[in-house]
This record gives sequence, structure tokens and C-alpha cells, in this order.
Amino acid sequence: MKSHLSKLAIIAFLSLGFGLSASAQIYVNVRPGFTRVEHRPPAPSRGHVWVDEDWAYRDGHYVSTGGHWVAPPRPGMVWVAGRWGHTRRGYQWTAGRWKRR
Repeated sequence: MKSHLSKLAIIAFLSLGFGLSASAQIYVNVRPGFTRVEHRPPAPSRGHVWVDEDWAYRDGHYVSTGGHWVAPPRPGMVWVAGRWGHTRRGYQWTAGRWKRR
């Protein structure tokens, strides 16, 4: 078991060292539609931020994960909404992210 974990650690280290990444850029020809949530449930706390439109690539297509409350990872962080961008290859989703104020 220890040998197996050591091999996994070495592979992970080498992957990072050579700049390999498991992420890929996914393009679609038709931007998915979005159903806006008209009724927001109450915020779990005053510090939570409402994320309106958000998308995830799952099982070969984009699914909406929008319409939910998110707590900032640290005080002083603000949410930058994700967006669809159009390129020559098609539409590409850039996920939302947290940034410092």
C-alpha cells in the first residue's frame, strides 16, 4: 500500500512539474439556455453571495448549477460571475471565481 501511494505521489509531482493539467477547454456551438431562479431562498447568513448563472461540464454536456448561495472562502473576497465567451471555435464558459476586493 505504501509503495502504491509513493508512486501516486511521484506521478502527481511530475505532472505538476511538467505543467501537465487534467483540465481541458471545452467549446460548444450553441450556448446552453439558462433558467433564471425567480425566487431565491433566504441566505444562510449575511456573508453568503448569490451565484445566479453557473455551469459545469458533466457527462459530455453543460449543466446549469446556478441559483445557489455561496460563502466566501475568506473575509474580503468578492464573487466575479462566470461568463460565456465567443471564439472562432464556439462558445466557452469561463467559471466564476473569488477575488480580493
